Amino acid sequence: MGTGERNREAHVPERNAGGGATPPRTLAEALRTRGDEGLAALLRARPDLLSPVPNDLTQLATRAGTRASVVRALERLDRFALQTAEALAVAPDPAPYPVLLALLTGDGENGEGDPAVAAAFPRAVEQLRTQALVWGDDERLRLVRTARELLAPSPQHPSPTGLGPSVSEATAGMSPGRLQEIIATAGLPATHDPVSAVAALTGLFADRARMAALLDTAPPDALAVLDRLVWGPPYGEVTADPPPPVRWLRDRGLLLPVSTRTLVLPREAALHLRGGRAHRVVEPAPPRVEVLREYRPQAVDSAAAGQAYTALSTVEELLREWNEGGPQVLRAGGLSVRDLKRTAVALDVAEPVAAFWLELCHGAGLLASDGEADERYAPTPAYDDWLDLPPAERWARLVTAWLPGTRTSGLVGGQDAKGRALSALGPELDRSPAPEVRRRVLTLQATLPPGAAGSPESVLARLAWERPLRGSAAGDAPRTTPPTATGAAAPTPAAPTDLRSRLALWALEEAELLGLTGRGALSGPARALLNLPLAEPCPDVPSGEAGGGVELSVAASRAATLLAPLLPEPVDHVLLQADLTAVAPGPLKRPLAETLAVLADVESKGGATVYRFTPASVRRALDAGRSASDLQDFLQAHSRTPVPQPLAYLIDDVARKHGHLRIGAASAYVRCDDDTLLGEILADRRSASLRLRRLAPTVLAAQTDPASLLDGLRAMGYAPAAESAAGDVLITRADAVRTPPRAAPVPVPDGPPAPDGTLLKAAVRAIRAGDLASTAVRKERPDAPPRAPGELPRTSAAETLATVQAAAMTGSAVWIGFVNADGAASQRVIAPVRVEGGFVTGYDHTADEVRTFPLHRITGVAELEEDDA
Repeated sequence: MGTGERNREAHVPERNAGGGATPPRTLAEALRTRGDEGLAALLRARPDLLSPVPNDLTQLATRAGTRASVVRALERLDRFALQTAEALAVAPDPAPYPVLLALLTGDGENGEGDPAVAAAFPRAVEQLRTQALVWGDDERLRLVRTARELLAPSPQHPSPTGLGPSVSEATAGMSPGRLQEIIATAGLPATHDPVSAVAALTGLFADRARMAALLDTAPPDALAVLDRLVWGPPYGEVTADPPPPVRWLRDRGLLLPVSTRTLVLPREAALHLRGGRAHRVVEPAPPRVEVLREYRPQAVDSAAAGQAYTALSTVEELLREWNEGGPQVLRAGGLSVRDLKRTAVALDVAEPVAAFWLELCHGAGLLASDGEADERYAPTPAYDDWLDLPPAERWARLVTAWLPGTRTSGLVGGQDAKGRALSALGPELDRSPAPEVRRRVLTLQATLPPGAAGSPESVLARLAWERPLRGSAAGDAPRTTPPTATGAAAPTPAAPTDLRSRLALWALEEAELLGLTGRGALSGPARALLNLPLAEPCPDVPSGEAGGGVELSVAASRAATLLAPLLPEPVDHVLLQADLTAVAPGPLKRPLAETLAVLADVESKGGATVYRFTPASVRRALDAGRSASDLQDFLQAHSRTPVPQPLAYLIDDVARKHGHLRIGAASAYVRCDDDTLLGEILADRRSASLRLRRLAPTVLAAQTDPASLLDGLRAMGYAPAAESAAGDVLITRADAVRTPPRAAPVPVPDGPPAPDGTLLKAAVRAIRAGDLASTAVRKERPDAPPRAPGELPRTSAAETLATVQAAAMTGSAVWIGFVNADGAASQRVIAPVRVEGGFVTGYDHTADEVRTFPLHRITGVAELEEDDA
């Protein structure tokens, strides 16, 4: 068996009750006792340690102890694991397993502690061990020094436990005479040095019986002072002449001076008063998500499908409004407040909801800026492809853009760290935790029975337990209330200010807007999207596997398959009414909807859409190239009721006047066969701004451009039509504006990506090989000078050649120092197999492959001890 293979298979359990193996003295030594699976679990839990791959286990341990990496690891702990780490930070270093457990369970009524905490404790310790935040066997548990510095109490950074410094830390600068006075007043015998005095006082506070006897002699007011300090903060200010209760506590060391006016309750005394507990409330289990309301699963799916179709209609309406070119892009990027308000009015929603739809279209790649000099927003070519998809697939495209997206529309209207307003479609809207929070919120809803809607308060409480340290991002001024599906403000539970809670609330509201939830409960298509088991398996849909093994696009296809039968079928007819309105009894097929949108104005939306015909809307259809007979035939073909006489008269009347006047380019001119009508226009005072004059009985010339002349005459109540230079009527339907092809915005990752199995296996193999090279025992000559740790071997060229030749003949491994072409020095363990032509070829245990090394780049060589050869 090779050296590398033996090292990879070696594994000494960390949890050693004593005897046998020597306990590890450093984190690096503790990592060497792990098997490959243990190292892979560490790298999987803390992927930042892989960038770049460490050279050996010593470098891995060093990187795992850096402040940035430890902070990131602590932020990903749940509340109980964090409380366990906080308790270890105030425990003796190192701490035995039972001592740490006692800090969490307390004494209990019968000295047994809390059984729920005791049951969850092994899992928490194992989680901390896996992430290399805690190391050592059960008799010597140690917290990584950086984590201890972050969690241990100090005057500048109070401990989360509310405990103060220990007696030895609080008396570090105290005079020996003062220490003797304190122990004498506390009833302890005098000692010969300050160290034994501190030990005696510590032993008194840690002894439950003697401490109870001491407190029995305390005045009631002194006990009241302790009650105010026991759960923190442990510091209190006093005057130069403190009251008698404070003096009584100070004289016996129950309060120790930190400065001339500040006293602190020492940790050992506080733990006695707390019953041995480091925390007032220990939360070993996550809070449950409470059911707010329950519905039939079919009702939930129907409501969600209706909202999904509304989402599709809203996106189409939004981009149809911007089909001929949207508003300008601000100089700093984004949409102006005025344009956002106009968009909200056009969509008939609140501004936060309008911002959500804009960001969703942008995130899905359907909307972007055109990049021209006069930069404007417009639909992208992908929007036309999106329109050609079936409704369920269009919905899938939207939700697959929303779920992993990091742009957060809820921040629109707030301020960044510099006090600048955050605008829709603008910069600074990416928040990396958003995808994780969205998926987690939906997954928590999936833990409830089918058709049950979870309480937002309980969802926030669960998220706070799972990531208690993930606080708010600086500069994010919270929006007062999240949007709802109707655009109204929903009550926010406890007015959260931290970013994670606000992201959760926005996720709940946005999921309802998209139809992932119906009436607050998770729908069947949403379960398929999250790759969760379905409440009622569908024979046409493959079942998912818990854990998210299927790609998002495949899961979205499953969700679209489930949603398709629930969406309303488009209809091909309307109901015309005598009051110049048309009622669409359902969603219209696209050709009918597009034509009707030109011929009439939308008056109201809902289960049925009401369209109103007006002279302006009919003229708009005539301007688009339709004739009166075309419009009449269209309505007769698509109406289940006869065309009302008032509507037919309206179309004929507008068509009779339409094009009676002709406008062209002179600068501009007006021509009409009826010279009397031209005379009326000249006599009208409202035409003065057009500066008209008669060129012929049937022609007027104007000192303005044709477009302004056209608008001016229409404002006067006429219905002119534009004509070309050849005298043909111009169709004024605007062409659709599209941006150049644009890619959807890339989400901003929340730290390094999770490594896959292949990367983990390669990284562990490389770290093992590098560690073998750095820790291999070398055979030194008796007359060789001592070598510093990490120093490369130095031998002459002749000695190097002779040693590697001998190793090639015997098949043994040697340790070499090597400098590559870039000048980077490294140490390696190789097993030479051939030496010729100035090169040595052998198996490189460090790289776990056969390599060839130039002899002139080998700085030196040393043999390995027999046990490592």
